Amino acid sequence: MTENNKHKKSALQVKKGVEQPSTINVKAVKEFMHKKHDILPVEKYIDGILSNNRTILSQAITLIESSLPKHQEIAQQIIKKCLPHSGNSIRVGVTGVPGVGKSMFIEALGKHITNFNRKLAVLAIDPSSERSKGSILGDKTRMEELSVDENAFIRPSPSAGSLGGVARKTREIIIICEAAGFDTIFIETVGVGQSETAVHSMVDFFLLLMLAGAGDELQGIKRGIIEISDAIFINKADGDNIEKAHFAKNEFQNALHLFPPAESKWTAVTDICSSLTKNGIYRIWETILKYETFTKQNGYFFKKRKKQENYRMFETIDQSLKDKFYHNPEIQKLLLEAEKDIQNNNISSYVAAQKMLDFYFRKINN
Repeated sequence: MTENNKHKKSALQVKKGVEQPSTINVKAVKEFMHKKHDILPVEKYIDGILSNNRTILSQAITLIESSLPKHQEIAQQIIKKCLPHSGNSIRVGVTGVPGVGKSMFIEALGKHITNFNRKLAVLAIDPSSERSKGSILGDKTRMEELSVDENAFIRPSPSAGSLGGVARKTREIIIICEAAGFDTIFIETVGVGQSETAVHSMVDFFLLLMLAGAGDELQGIKRGIIEISDAIFINKADGDNIEKAHFAKNEFQNALHLFPPAESKWTAVTDICSSLTKNGIYRIWETILKYETFTKQNGYFFKKRKKQENYRMFETIDQSLKDKFYHNPEIQKLLLEAEKDIQNNNISSYVAAQKMLDFYFRKINN
């Protein structure tokens, strides 16, 4: 191209248009982020919870789940003021082997319950990754109908690596849900072993879901979990699986006769159900109500709740001691040194642990 051609005007020219506004409302985003991190006065939380304001309730639960000292201080004030309004619910633990269909089952049973105008809160414990500490928190997507039910509230919580996958703050969340007027509380466990024992310590009724035709039913789950179950239902009893479900039910029924009588004097119920066809779902709810009436009449219901409060006290002491120990700056430094010494075979794990404990207790006693 010659120098003269460069300066010739092209027939194709782009006129400068009007500047278009951004698709993002920056002001609105800033306001949202500011509000998101705002902490309300304690009385605002209490008023919101007692009036069943779902937004305020969710914010209060977030504070309870937070590990920040500032959030924990406010959370404990909220819990204290909610305590007089709590305790008026039936607390149900739901567990089962992986793939048993706990979420679908809870939705089917939950819809049955809300049809009676009862208010249901579902606290679904999601497993946290040990590597990333992240959780899927997908229960609302798995319970599509229940999640839009005005009489239901679903709150997935990360297990945060706590004992057996049970969220550390579940007990406190139960208190504020009860204060918000929920008369039925479901706690869905991840079903990985020890979590069942932890959930049993915070519920009134413990429901175990099992599958038929998945191998030896009696070997499929720990004996200890069967012992603490108030009802065992064989789920997915539909189609070609009904006969197998009945067989599994009889197997469990026979096995339960080998266990010693429960302290509650309640005889564990075994039955079949299908979350898909809703067959047997109403029998589960009837069983829960019968259990509640039976144990309240013989006094076990209230006795168990008092024992659970004592358990909660000792558990809180244990957790507080662990938190203070691991958050101590000097201990954190000693831990790093001890890890190196253990890896270099300079000291055994037991001696290293004892040295740090001795150091810590000497320090707090001086």
